Amino acid sequence: MDTISDDPAPTAEADVVRDPLPTRGELDFRLIELFFFAYREFTADADSILARYGYGRAHHRVLHFVNRDPGMTIADLLDLLQITKQSLSRVLRQLIDEGFIAQVQGHDDRRQRRLYPTQAGRVLTLELSRAQGRRIDAAFRAAALSDPSLVNDFLLEMGSDRRATRDWFARKGIGKETSSS
Repeated sequence: MDTISDDPAPTAEADVVRDPLPTRGELDFRLIELFFFAYREFTADADSILARYGYGRAHHRVLHFVNRDPGMTIADLLDLLQITKQSLSRVLRQLIDEGFIAQVQGHDDRRQRRLYPTQAGRVLTLELSRAQGRRIDAAFRAAALSDPSLVNDFLLEMGSDRRATRDWFARKGIGKETSSS
């Protein structure tokens, strides 16, 4: 029978690093950590709402994008979210079974499955988005940012690596807001 020892695995003293990485040095950890903590708080508001339904962030993403583009295909959603069919399947099935998303056969191609929010799905998505919008608005006020265009442009650059994302931005009119003068 294997036993678990309370003693940690032996490590040569020379391999143990005791000094923390500096906040500023070769890398500037300020923005990296600000992103970690901002994302945690940004998602926490929605997470508490989602928990009432037994849902997680994957449910939120599906609800968000189906509400932003009703009639999108499953293939479109997979491409946009960069996830596998298997990971989408459980989440989507739950949202359909619980009446938040409707799956409709394609008009031109009957093999196609188009996704639409139901009224309940729209209401939940707006509740989630309003919670996140309040946090964004409060942060802008606290930081005395009256013009979010610089933040918009920064986030656009951070998130534009993938073609599906760039295509989404183009379809939804999301682009640079500051002038390049």
